[in-house]
Amino acid sequence: MEIDFNKSQHVYFMGIGGISMSGLALILLSRGFKVSGSDRTPSELTDLLEKEGATVHIGQRSSNITEDLDLVVYTAAIHPDNPEYMRCKELSLPMMTRAEFLGLLMKNYPSSIAISGTHGKTTTSSMAGEILMASALDPTLSIGGILPSINGNIRIGSGDYFLTEACEYTNSFLSLFPKYGVILNIEEDHLDFFKDLNEIRTSFRRFGELIPEDGVLLINADIKNYKEIVDGLKCRIVTFAKGNKGDYYYSDYHLTEDGKSVFTLHTPSGNEKEVTLKVPGEHNVLNAVAALALSDILNLDLTISAKALLSFEGAKRRFEYKGSLKGINIFDDYAHHPTEIRATLSAAVTYPHKNMWVVFQPHTYSRTKAFMNEFAEALSLSDNVILTDIYAARENDTLGISSEDLMNKIKDLGKNCYHFRSFSDIENFLLQNCIPGDMLITMGAGDVLKIGESLLGS
Repeated sequence: MEIDFNKSQHVYFMGIGGISMSGLALILLSRGFKVSGSDRTPSELTDLLEKEGATVHIGQRSSNITEDLDLVVYTAAIHPDNPEYMRCKELSLPMMTRAEFLGLLMKNYPSSIAISGTHGKTTTSSMAGEILMASALDPTLSIGGILPSINGNIRIGSGDYFLTEACEYTNSFLSLFPKYGVILNIEEDHLDFFKDLNEIRTSFRRFGELIPEDGVLLINADIKNYKEIVDGLKCRIVTFAKGNKGDYYYSDYHLTEDGKSVFTLHTPSGNEKEVTLKVPGEHNVLNAVAALALSDILNLDLTISAKALLSFEGAKRRFEYKGSLKGINIFDDYAHHPTEIRATLSAAVTYPHKNMWVVFQPHTYSRTKAFMNEFAEALSLSDNVILTDIYAARENDTLGISSEDLMNKIKDLGKNCYHFRSFSDIENFLLQNCIPGDMLITMGAGDVLKIGESLLGS
């Protein structure tokens, strides 16, 4: 199916309040489309959509679906037994997934960019977005998190550039049409969908095959056997890396007294550029190298690009400072994979603190079971760990896994670890045990951030 984005049509979004779906809806509203949709609960995003002219139904019912709909877009969370989905089938309405619709939208932009990888997509997309804006390219951005400089996850521009995250879950990124692609890393994750790492690598290979002959794939050369991913692709291949085995790489990484990261970027042409970041952690240095390499591939001014990164203070929920309570500094982070947890906590230890407390909310039973030992080892970088119950998300508990299993693993490593069933019990425990000078990090992809916000009175 093709869509004429210059002709107004009526599009319905199932799950319109989601971070990505709401952004797509806002783009259509800016183009004069009639937009409606539904979600389970009201939110700031649904309020914004209604303010911009969308019709939003709270609760998903068959009566929400009308015959005048030109297209229905649905998320991966919508199942065939959903009443709206079934009604659309009854009416034989055109339907497509969010990823398929995003792919059609990308076709309208001569310079479309998709940033993929198991980790770092939101931060790197945010960095690249800041560079495109600073370079006066007036881009359209679709970020998987809230970017403070645009006060949201979407920016609607009039230029030729469209930048989006590309998620591998359910192979959704295979519906996209990027001219420029980025692969930040490839690790085991989403094992409720993928069979194993080999299947994940095959999926990323297929992502690379989407890029046209006149396009570019930028890939991390530190990925094990990365040439298996790129050999024979028709597009140009460019690499970046921590060491000098990449076309773009960095050296001389160090921290300043006020916690900034400083490094030297090396380009294929032999240029060297000193770069300073406000966001902590060496993992973010590699994200920045990817964003800067992309800007150089696009023939943008590296001085302007580096300046844009200096002003970047991070996306929401990426080691985000939330406030201070009685001398206790509270942060929040989206990390929900062992590699992400290790990266965040490795950066956190460089911040001044007495004791580090991490409140971790395991995300999905399948991920918790698959990485039980890795979670325990990564979380053990903290002085004290508190676990919530597992956030089920899209799953049911059929694996016999609980947070107590993870707690016992962490205790076996000699770390203090506690498990509470309710957020209020966790808050009371923290108030009784944290002291001035301590650091508290709420961590996970669910609603664990509510704990820190509740403590701060948000």
